[in-house]
Amino acid sequence: MPKGPRGEKRPADVVGCAVMVAKIATGEIEEELEPKQPHSEVRQMAGKTGGKAREEAMTPERRSEIASQAASARWGKTDQTEKP
Repeated sequence: MPKGPRGEKRPADVVGCAVMVAKIATGEIEEELEPKQPHSEVRQMAGKTGGKAREEAMTPERRSEIASQAASARWGKTDQTEKP
């Protein structure tokens, strides 16, 4: 059975879907919604902890190198240092 934008179950055919929407609108049936899972919050926390761990594991020289590469890519400057 297809799902709507908020996880609601809907009939696949047009007539069945129209009948179901009409019943929901008139209050004959109650719409069943699945509870949302907080995926974005979990991803946000994982990103923060991963970034912190990466920063702590890197040497100051490596962080500086990455920052200069990002600046040159952002502003279109050519990198003055030669890479081995």
